[in-house]
Amino acid sequence: MSALFEPFSPDLLLFLAIVLFVAGCVRGFTGFGAGMIFIPIATSILPPSVAAATFLVVDSIVTLPLLVRAVKNCLWRTVLPAVLGAILFVHLGAWLLATANVLVLRWIIFAIVVSLLGLLMSGWRYHRPPHPAVSFATGGVSGVLGGVSQVSAPPVVAMWLSSSSDPQVVRANLIVFFALASVGTFAAYALHGFFTADVARLLIVAAPVYGLAIFLGARGFGRTRPAVYRKTAYVLIALAALTSMPALDFLLR
Repeated sequence: MSALFEPFSPDLLLFLAIVLFVAGCVRGFTGFGAGMIFIPIATSILPPSVAAATFLVVDSIVTLPLLVRAVKNCLWRTVLPAVLGAILFVHLGAWLLATANVLVLRWIIFAIVVSLLGLLMSGWRYHRPPHPAVSFATGGVSGVLGGVSQVSAPPVVAMWLSSSSDPQVVRANLIVFFALASVGTFAAYALHGFFTADVARLLIVAAPVYGLAIFLGARGFGRTRPAVYRKTAYVLIALAALTSMPALDFLLR
């Protein structure tokens, strides 16, 4: 058994399992946020491609039961335009990452995320389902931010949280959005050869841990009040802002 996990020490596997468990509980509860917890920590001790590919596979497979239930509750008229916008504009984000000043981009991302959080916490609400054009534009912003920094959640979270939709619908929208938007990521990772033997080894540990965490998080969502869901989402958006803030690199990176 030790030979199977030879590239990874037991301490490293245990640490990653703990981080992934916390991330999975959050994902099961809110429908998003696991990547914001797992990726920054995992990439500090693993090659970024291995960390990202492992998370992409385990998140896509383990959350399938969530997806099956979410497709019944989501608002397709707002989810599909957002998915289309994200898939199209993620390429703009990747181009900006390759050509623009990364430090300037990160400060812009920080400003956008903080502004969205401030808007949500102000109590402002959009009392109708988002127009398809608004959904497409918001998904496009998420795609750009994801292409630049992998911080893609805040725009779509803010859009659906600021609506009058029930938290169950918001959560379903997010689960379906990220599942469909990840299709393009799978193709890109496969083309670049990111799905390696090391990824397969990590998945043996990651899948059961993440699966248990998703289950517990989803159970917690079913028992909580809408206000708790919103506050949890606010905390996760604030976490995304902090982890993308260049001034805190000396602590976080």
